[in-house]
Amino acid sequence: MSTQDTALKVLVVDDSNTIRRSAEIFLKQGGHEVLLAEDGFDALSKVNDYQPDLIFCDILMPRLDGYQTCAIIKRNAKFSGVPVVMLSSKDGVFDKARGRMAGAQDYLTKPFSKEQLLQAVQQFGAAVQGVA
Repeated sequence: MSTQDTALKVLVVDDSNTIRRSAEIFLKQGGHEVLLAEDGFDALSKVNDYQPDLIFCDILMPRLDGYQTCAIIKRNAKFSGVPVVMLSSKDGVFDKARGRMAGAQDYLTKPFSKEQLLQAVQQFGAAVQGVA
């Protein structure tokens, strides 16, 4: 399977430059197109402009947190089918449940490995491409 037919447009939303950079490097190594946003508002405009196939969204961000960002994306009929994977440094049951309530498909704990990130892209990207 070549990377060309599995390349996805992935948006990474995190207020940490370090996390954004490492996610970008991992995803590009996996052959994906990467968009970066540093907070929820930035993410919403990028979702609207670029229509990503998959979104990784940090939970703890200033102004608009990850749960709010995810819920707004999911409420928009145009983007409700886009998988959102929450990113958090906390690995709590409560956080995972709240993410699901906001409409998130999954939850990755930071710091994540390249394997974990690409595994999530493969898992949720396949669903997106099945729809297209």
